[in-house]
Amino acid sequence: MTVTKESVIERLKTVNGPDFTGNIVDLGMVSEIFIADSKVFFSITVPAARAQELEPLRAAAERAVKAIPGVASAVVALTAEKKGGGMEAPVPTRPSAPRPAAPQPAPQRPAPHAPASQSHGRRGVPGIDAIIAVASGKGGVGKSTTAVNLALGLAANGLKVGVLDADIYGPSMPRLLNIHGRPQTVDGKVLKPMQNYGLKVMSMGFLVDEETPMIWRGPMVMSALTQMLREVEWGPLDVLVVDMPPGTGDAQLTMAQQVPLAGAVIVSTPQDLALIDARKGLNMFKKVDVPLLGIVENMSYFLAPDTGKRYDIFGHGGARREAERLGVTFLGEVPLEMGIRESSDAGTPVVASKPEGAEAKIYRDIASKVWERVQEERGAAEAAVPSIVFE
Repeated sequence: MTVTKESVIERLKTVNGPDFTGNIVDLGMVSEIFIADSKVFFSITVPAARAQELEPLRAAAERAVKAIPGVASAVVALTAEKKGGGMEAPVPTRPSAPRPAAPQPAPQRPAPHAPASQSHGRRGVPGIDAIIAVASGKGGVGKSTTAVNLALGLAANGLKVGVLDADIYGPSMPRLLNIHGRPQTVDGKVLKPMQNYGLKVMSMGFLVDEETPMIWRGPMVMSALTQMLREVEWGPLDVLVVDMPPGTGDAQLTMAQQVPLAGAVIVSTPQDLALIDARKGLNMFKKVDVPLLGIVENMSYFLAPDTGKRYDIFGHGGARREAERLGVTFLGEVPLEMGIRESSDAGTPVVASKPEGAEAKIYRDIASKVWERVQEERGAAEAAVPSIVFE
């Protein structure tokens, strides 16, 4: 049975708004509805201050849509209205007796020192040979720009490459790769990745408007990541580059604990403040037994275009020294270059738009080192597996 937007809207009209003031459709709380055959995606706009309190409303809308004949699944997000959009004033609440907080189960971690490919709960993704996470301890260090140019560098070196934008709260790949529109489906079962510059790409930014802020709690982030990873026709790929959100939160743990990552690349700027946060990312991947492929020092230096004089605006060499201190491979230095910023904003990354330029060569060299490290880690893992000899 074909599912239509009209049938979804009619069902959502049965869901009461906050404090039973009308229904969520008539109150204008429901976003554009996207239907990929039997899967329904939409968001509900709520005041940011009441996001946690209104989680039951989101769950009720999800249940209502899932009950429609022909709907296989529904992904419903809570989003906050942009400033000035009319949702800043709090919706009046009814007083209620406080409820004791439910006890939370202790988080489970894989056994220490277990090989990544054999850790409990980690399943490979069909059609993908290797998965690489690109991460940073904090935002603003150029991680997404590094991730997309690393992916393009790997592709330029002859590999089949995909990019998963795992930054649910701030997806960047649609803009960085100049991709617009909604993904299609393959036989009504899985999503077909978007493509540009020879890369296969999936991002929450293809399903939600660019200016719509996401208000998702941990379980929703994990569910969305799992769907974008396992319900997309990725293969065949030699490598999937995952642009992680900054920090060490739910998205990082989901990827590290559920997927046999071939390794992680950490991006940092040279100054001590950024390196402090980079160490946190390094330590998190170590604790969940993900190989560390190396560190990239982004915005490493600036060359004045008129004089050619070099300026170390954020200091210099901090990431290299940190890599040496920790015994981690130093992958390379990327300069603070206006052309990198301009091409990224325009959706024409330098490795694709200026493949013969100096900056593109830097990224291709980093990509070569990353792939060498992946092969080294694979060789070490295979050597650690005991062989059975029959006499």
